Amino acid sequence: MIDIAANMNVPEFVIGVETAADIAARDVLLDRAMGPRWRRKASEKLRRGRLPSAGLAFVARDGAGAVVGTVRLWDVNAGAAKALLLGPLAVDPALKSAGIGSALMRHAIGEAVRLGHGAILLMGDAPYYARFGFTSDRTSALSMPGPYEPARFLALELRAGVLDGANGVLRASGRKPVPAARAKAA
Repeated sequence: MIDIAANMNVPEFVIGVETAADIAARDVLLDRAMGPRWRRKASEKLRRGRLPSAGLAFVARDGAGAVVGTVRLWDVNAGAAKALLLGPLAVDPALKSAGIGSALMRHAIGEAVRLGHGAILLMGDAPYYARFGFTSDRTSALSMPGPYEPARFLALELRAGVLDGANGVLRASGRKPVPAARAKAA
């Protein structure tokens, strides 16, 4: 868990691993920050019916413990290459420009590196994500399922060359939830 120190203009917040108790608040935050259409995006087709990559779902909490930011990373196949798909990244609209999104991005990237992942892909605003090293240079031979804007399809190699030869449509490869009845029997 990272404690982000507050300064005069930045609210205090803490980044930690998302828990099951955070999911409802996370969905409300996503609706508020992105509108309900986030559920119909091409990226969501890869997330539907899957769990985030192990250890790679994070929330930012304010001083009262409320969820004010979220980011998750998901396992995908990029042709023969394995990668992570980041998203959605969202921050409470009342706290935009407070550094929460940047802190969540740095934390997520750092944890992906620590866990040994080789690349992160995302759909997003190139000028915003460029500061973290994301570009469209490595995604020209890849595509998303469903409609998407190719200029917004970005990649960050965490290990050089991981995306060499990666091509085709991304496919979900992550863990599926265990049905409740099966989980109890185990």
